[in-house]
Amino acid sequence: MSDFSVSLSGDLVDGGHRLVQRVYYEDTDFSGLVYHARYLHFLERGRTDYLRCLGCEQSALLSVDDEGLVFVVHRMEIDFKAPARMDDILTVLTRTEKAGGAKMVLTQEIRRGETLLIAAKVVIAVINKHGRPRRLPETIASSFLAG
Repeated sequence: MSDFSVSLSGDLVDGGHRLVQRVYYEDTDFSGLVYHARYLHFLERGRTDYLRCLGCEQSALLSVDDEGLVFVVHRMEIDFKAPARMDDILTVLTRTEKAGGAKMVLTQEIRRGETLLIAAKVVIAVINKHGRPRRLPETIASSFLAG
């Protein structure tokens, strides 16, 4: 059995979640820099693994009750500060700014060491399996806020 020094799903840290990712050739464009749309993949992995570390796997949320619970991106603001390159080791930081009602607001950063590369604010809508808005259950909201 292998001993991983870093969890595949990242780690809960004070106030949020940290996920470490390597930049691969497939993430770059002809210039050797990370293609701008690939940052969305890194951010999504950070949000998904944040949920996983909080014990909220998205596949299980769909059948949590008769309504089901689904998170969808409603709005995203991204500031591109500096580029990443192939073989860089990136840290994706995800924090909860708000969780309640029918939405969550998460802030995310992608860093290379201490250098901020990407700053994002993501508004997540909470819907049921039929696409209708629903309230975020208090137990889930509190786990995000305690994060």
